[in-house]
Amino acid sequence: MVLKALRNLRAARHNLPAKTSRAADGDILLETVGLTKTYAGADSELPVLGGIDLKVRAGEVVALLGKSGSGKSTLLRCLAGLVPPSSGTVSYRDTPLTGANPGTAMVFQTFALLPWLTVQQNVELGLEARNVPADQRADAAQQAIDLIGLDGFESAYPKELSGGMRQRVGFARALVVEPDVLMMDEPFSALDVLTAENLRGELMELWESGQFPTRAIVLVTHNIEEAVLMADRIVVLGSRPYGTIRETIEVGLDRPRDRNAPAFDELIDRVYRIMTGRTKETLPPALHSVRAGETPFPGRPEGADLDKRTPANTPLPTASVDGLSGLAEMVAHRGGRCDLADLADDLGLEVDDVLPLVDALDLLGFAKISDDDLLLTDTGTTFAGADVQQSKTIFAEATVHVPLVKLIVSSLHHNPDSVLRAGFFRDVLAHHYTSEQVTQQLETATDWGRYAELYSYDADPQEYRLDKGTGQAT
Repeated sequence: MVLKALRNLRAARHNLPAKTSRAADGDILLETVGLTKTYAGADSELPVLGGIDLKVRAGEVVALLGKSGSGKSTLLRCLAGLVPPSSGTVSYRDTPLTGANPGTAMVFQTFALLPWLTVQQNVELGLEARNVPADQRADAAQQAIDLIGLDGFESAYPKELSGGMRQRVGFARALVVEPDVLMMDEPFSALDVLTAENLRGELMELWESGQFPTRAIVLVTHNIEEAVLMADRIVVLGSRPYGTIRETIEVGLDRPRDRNAPAFDELIDRVYRIMTGRTKETLPPALHSVRAGETPFPGRPEGADLDKRTPANTPLPTASVDGLSGLAEMVAHRGGRCDLADLADDLGLEVDDVLPLVDALDLLGFAKISDDDLLLTDTGTTFAGADVQQSKTIFAEATVHVPLVKLIVSSLHHNPDSVLRAGFFRDVLAHHYTSEQVTQQLETATDWGRYAELYSYDADPQEYRLDKGTGQAT
């Protein structure tokens, strides 16, 4: 069965019709009902997902789109049966999962190849786990390797391959087991732009051939254009105070999709407004932590329920102090309000590139989104126009309320020596983030805390030390 599907797929790749339309056939493959996921915190349960109702049907590509901290990767892992729900159910073909989902295969952002195995051996892993005889799995792996364009690399080791080639191995390893649903966790984000574009195009070409050895695709992404380009349905997740479905959008565009078409641009604008807008979300009673009608801005003294903000549910965006300060100044020069899309165009950037800086200003209470515009708050306007010493003071007053920075400052205050190893905070964050995300969180917290003169950091022993005279309330 594996070999037949792969041979058909390879043949179809070279003889595709000019335009095909692959519609969902109504067969529900995956379903979540009332899915919530929480992790144990120091004082209470930390919510990550709340009240997720989702169906994935055969014949469709579903994109889970959201900012960092929206729980999209956690949701994907729940669908794959790798992470058990705290409440609610996850079902595959109407059967609730009690372990790993037998109908899914995963492609990861970080390739996840075993470095001591060759390309051929890495691709065979899934078949070996299913006790496929050696000769059959070798033949099937060879067909998959040929299909994804790695002919001649069968005996190569991962260290000999480029990033794009490594990800091709990841695709081959997932497809060779013929899963009902192919799960992809930001599979293109670690690749350069041209390589990612090529792989996206090849994947969708194979999908549209009608011979793809999987019946549905679930893609996790933070890139709006990628979601519109690939998906039939976009599920936008909100992240405050935990992941909920903000809106589901039917794409309805023929493939191959034209990036220059007005309908494509209009859909990107619509998704962008949903992602950045501060629409009121319905919160399940069991996890209700924001009063109805409030628009929470983490780290902001006024109007925010600061007690509910934790390092787990309020991740730091990847934004340097210089970057967020520069953005604040640009908005101030435009009268304190500007259209984000226009600003991104003026800077020669994609809107996605600007969003982390927007999130940072929002988190600090320096700005908010109004319609499609970025609007500085009074504090943000003062910060943008302040001299260096004044800006440090304003930044410190805002940053000390940011959960991870607050945790570092508070921990240092409670340590008799006012010194702590970075490993302590890594262990705390490791319950909620991947190792790469932990590194990013601490790098941003270090940058912000140093600028605010809340603490210092010595990279050699990897130690945080409370700055003398630091007296901010924690």
